[in-house]
Amino acid sequence: MALLEVSGLDVHYGGIHALKGVSFSVEEGQVVTLIGANGAGKTTTLRAISGLVKPSAGSVTFNGKPITNLPAHQIVARGLSHAPEGRGIFANLTVEENLEIGAYLRTDSAGIAKDRERALELFPRIRERLHQSAGTLSGGEQQMLAIARALVAKPKLLLLDEPSLGLAPQIVQVIFKIVRTIAAEGVTILLVEQNAHQALGVAHTAHVLEVGTLVTSGPAKELARDDKIRKAYLGVH
Repeated sequence: MALLEVSGLDVHYGGIHALKGVSFSVEEGQVVTLIGANGAGKTTTLRAISGLVKPSAGSVTFNGKPITNLPAHQIVARGLSHAPEGRGIFANLTVEENLEIGAYLRTDSAGIAKDRERALELFPRIRERLHQSAGTLSGGEQQMLAIARALVAKPKLLLLDEPSLGLAPQIVQVIFKIVRTIAAEGVTILLVEQNAHQALGVAHTAHVLEVGTLVTSGPAKELARDDKIRKAYLGVH
């Protein structure tokens, strides 16, 4: 049984039909990526899964249980963390306080300490800045903090939305190296990423969205070799 099952998902924003019958699954231990142009519905898909927007039709099942209409905090409590587009950090709080918020639903203090320490091992730059206010971090450091905070929640499934957006190329390499490490440690990842080249390089499976509709799915390595995908999303002509 898949860890996540998305079935026939429709989302409307007023008169805009943002998602049209999107269906896919995520197997435990996999990295799955959604790729597509701006406005294709990638971020909306993640927001519908994590309870930030309500679907108008369809269902989401996580770990064998329906979560379609649960509030976001209950979905987090079941083991699904979302590092959103735009990072969503609390700029006026310290880095350390942001990490504490990631663990707000947990009560196992020894486990929290262990996971916090692991997050700081993955992101040593965050450790150096624990007592700074998060708003003083660079864009790359804020992205690292957003992922670290999501990891402190101890997710079974991590939703990553545009982790490389607006970052310098060398920082993008660092972020994707850490994504690979997180995946190797057994965290299942659903990744939305404008940089299709990076996304297909790290994922097992890829799904292509066009204007709210899922048009192609397959092993990421195969899609990376597909001429149509290469021309549309990888800038290869």
